[in-house]
Amino acid sequence: MKRAITMNILEFYLLQMLAFMFGPSLALKSSSAFAYSSITSSSCGPNFPNSCWCGHEEYELTLQYIVNCTNAGLRNTSVLEFMPDEVQILIFTGNNIPELPWNVFGSINNYKKLKIVDMSNNHIREIRGKSYHHVQNVERLILNHNNLSISRDDDEVNHHHPRVFSNFLNLQSLHLTDAFDDNTSPQLSEDLHDIFMNSQLVKLQKLHLEQNEITNFKDRRVFCDLPNLRDLHLGDNYLKDINFEVHCLKNLRFLDLERNKFEFVKTHDLMLLNELNELPNRTTELVVDFNLNPFVCDCKISSFRTWIDSTNVTVRNKQALMCYQNKVDPLPITELDMSECAAAVAAATIMFNTATQDHYSLSMHSQNGMARHTATLIFLLIVLSMILLGLVVALIYVSRDKLKFMITPVFDNVAKKVQYTSIKDEDCPEVHV
Repeated sequence: MKRAITMNILEFYLLQMLAFMFGPSLALKSSSAFAYSSITSSSCGPNFPNSCWCGHEEYELTLQYIVNCTNAGLRNTSVLEFMPDEVQILIFTGNNIPELPWNVFGSINNYKKLKIVDMSNNHIREIRGKSYHHVQNVERLILNHNNLSISRDDDEVNHHHPRVFSNFLNLQSLHLTDAFDDNTSPQLSEDLHDIFMNSQLVKLQKLHLEQNEITNFKDRRVFCDLPNLRDLHLGDNYLKDINFEVHCLKNLRFLDLERNKFEFVKTHDLMLLNELNELPNRTTELVVDFNLNPFVCDCKISSFRTWIDSTNVTVRNKQALMCYQNKVDPLPITELDMSECAAAVAAATIMFNTATQDHYSLSMHSQNGMARHTATLIFLLIVLSMILLGLVVALIYVSRDKLKFMITPVFDNVAKKVQYTSIKDEDCPEVHV
């Protein structure tokens, strides 16, 4: 096995040299030959069917050990208890696994090198609360294109397991594209919030929720327990407005809202995006994608049109944003003639300018308030020190007789010792040599 691994590593670096010296076409042909060699020379062990393969392969430009059971016709996950210890990436897709049992990876295994788990397109309906163990080092979990039910209101059985992802201590990317059952309960946002809160995904940076037929978020704080969330992908849903809390997502850098059902964007939502982008201590500007939404070319779009030109938020491909007249003729939003909507444009401009000034004033007020607060504390400290000093002096004055009575014997005793020492020195005879 060690010899095979060494050969695979040498093959990988040889491919890089070929690509550099002779171009990608020759490297690609060689890669196919090496890949075939790697797959056929590696084995997953006797517990795996022939349709699975294990070995070192290039994945995202890095040579990694992969266990791949794509379209293997499996109906349970028992083989996953016998993966090689060196596995770094698991690709277990295109099978038929309606329910993930407890301890998918076994109760005693500890796959310390496992970083990516892809279990897409497996018809998974339920993930039990104790399904995933020994996944503390997994950074990416992909569950796209399944039939997950996470509802607590299911008529037949409760599929809601709030701690379903709690063992993914280092999870950074969670992919749930088209992951939920069609016509999912309207409680989806509440169920998701419950899972995010109880699973404590404090390191999660990327969340994909595309293609889930989401019309709105009943629980506005659905994402607020993901403190380090940076990229939120909500494309290909049925959203008509931003009806979820964004101000709590202080590290958000990308919000994907493309291919939803926005006909216009509410002024309030745009102001929230501005406020999020202007939060202190942000290191990157917020990027928002509104492309391929069915915007309507009327005065309701005035706020959005004004905002695009004035905001510090980066609007992705804003020149490609289109609105429609009679749902047929697309027009670039940035080139719209808004003369007929002058009043609406003026109102939006005033609102955005006022909000910006209020934000600046609030920031300055906050800074001035802190300065005044510090000065007040210093003043109070000086006053308290003076009061304490006055109390000490007053106490000494009131107790002067008692203190004199206590201190006088001490002084007398010291004086006697000094006098005795002086007499003793005088009595010493003078010595002549």
